[in-house]
Amino acid sequence: MRLGPPKRSSRPAYGQDDLTRMFFPPNYATSRARFREAAQRLRWDLHAQKIEGKGPDGEELTIDAAISPIASAKNVVVISSGLHGVEGPFGTAVQLAVMDEWQRGKGLPSDVRCVFLHGLNPYGYAWERRVDANNVDPNRNLLLPGDKFAGSPKGYRSFDGLLNPQRPPLHWDRWTLRAWWAWLRHGLPALKEAMVVGQYEFPKGLFFGGNEPGATHRVLGECLRQWLGECQSAIHLDFHSGLGRWGSYTLLLDGHPLTKNLQVQLDRWFGAGNYEQDDSKGVAYQPRGSFGSWCMGQNLARNYLYFVAEFGTYGSVAMLGGLRAENQAHHWGQRDGVVEQEARARLKELFCPADANWRSLVLERGKILVNQAVEAMAG
Repeated sequence: MRLGPPKRSSRPAYGQDDLTRMFFPPNYATSRARFREAAQRLRWDLHAQKIEGKGPDGEELTIDAAISPIASAKNVVVISSGLHGVEGPFGTAVQLAVMDEWQRGKGLPSDVRCVFLHGLNPYGYAWERRVDANNVDPNRNLLLPGDKFAGSPKGYRSFDGLLNPQRPPLHWDRWTLRAWWAWLRHGLPALKEAMVVGQYEFPKGLFFGGNEPGATHRVLGECLRQWLGECQSAIHLDFHSGLGRWGSYTLLLDGHPLTKNLQVQLDRWFGAGNYEQDDSKGVAYQPRGSFGSWCMGQNLARNYLYFVAEFGTYGSVAMLGGLRAENQAHHWGQRDGVVEQEARARLKELFCPADANWRSLVLERGKILVNQAVEAMAG
C-alpha cells in the first residue's frame, strides 16, 4: 500500500525526553556513535572518511557512510544529512528513526540498496555552525569543473553592511526592522537572488562559497561514486531544516528539469503539492555550487534525482537574523561572552527546535518520505 502525504497532528508520538534520548543527539560525537551503532544493528557496511581538524573535545571528524548489503541492487536510495552542520541533529534524527523502524519491522526490499551519509559537514556539526572550518558553506562550494570560485550576485555588496556588520552582536539590534524594510522595498525573490545564492568575495560573510574545493567537496569527489556502487536509478534525499512553514516540508528538485513525465512520477511517488523546482519564487532558491547540481554533473546513475528535503522551522527574517548574529559572534565576538552564547544557542533552536510537537511531526514526516523513496525505487 502506497504511503500518502502526511497529515498534520497536534499530538506528539513521543514525549520530549523519549525523542531526545532515542533520536536527537546532544552533540556530534554522540550523533556519530548512534548512527554507526544503528547501522551495525542492521548489519550494514560502514565507511568513515576523516577530514582535518578536531571537535570541541578533541574528537576526530569524519564523514560516515552506511550502506545496506545488497550489492546486486541497481536501484539506490541516498539519504544524507548535516551538509549544513547545525542542521545535522535534525537530519541524523530522521536517519536514526528510519533505521530503528527498519530494524523492528520488515526491513528493506531486496532490490533496493540504501546509502546513508552522516555529517557531510562534520566540523560545522561538531562546532554548531552552519559552515566549515574556513567559514565556507558546503552547499555553495560544490562548483563543477570550469566554474570559478569568484564573484558575487548582483546586489550582495550593497547588502554587505546589513548582513555582515563587523562588530559583536548586540542585545538589541535594528536588524528586524531593516530586514522587513528591505523585503518590502525589493521583494523576496530579489532579496534571495542578491543575498543567499552564494558569494565568493567576502570570506567572513554569510553564504561564502570559498576559494577552492573544501573538505566536504573533496571527500564527496573521492568517495561518493564508490559508496553508491553500480546503479541505474537513484533517489537522493538531502535533509535540511529552516525554510518553510513550521513542521511542514517541501521536496526541492535540484539540478534536474521538471518535465511533464517526471511530474506525473513525482505525483505518484510523493503526492502532488509536496515538491517544487528550486526557484526564488517558491520556498527556496537555486544556489551556486549546490550539492544537487554537483551530483547531477557527476553522472552517478542513468536516472538520478536529487531533492533537498526542506523542513520548516521559523520565519525567513528570524532565520537570516540568527545566521547573521552567529556569524558576528564567531568573527567579532568574545567566545565566552553572554551575547555570543545566546547567538549560538539561538542558531541551534532555529534549525532544530526543542518543541516536542515539532520533533515528533518532522520525524514522522521524514520517515514517510524515506519510505516513499524506497517504494519508488522498488517499483
